[in-house]
Amino acid sequence: MPQLLEKALHEVSKLPPEKQEAIASIILEELEDERQWDEAFAASQDKLAKLAQKVREDVKAGRFKKMGQRITYVQ
Repeated sequence: MPQLLEKALHEVSKLPPEKQEAIASIILEELEDERQWDEAFAASQDKLAKLAQKVREDVKAGRFKKMGQRITYVQ
């Protein structure tokens, strides 16, 4: 176990049970949120690759032009 996590858990163990439960709940929610983001990102890889390819094609075909500080899509 990483040293910082071990230290944090040691400090949490000194708290009253209800505070320990609250912190445990926050940690578990955070881990679940991270898992969901990982799944969503993994599931979107094909879409992102296709979108990147389309952008490369549009740039190569000249469908973008620079206007001041902005780059504008031209259809």
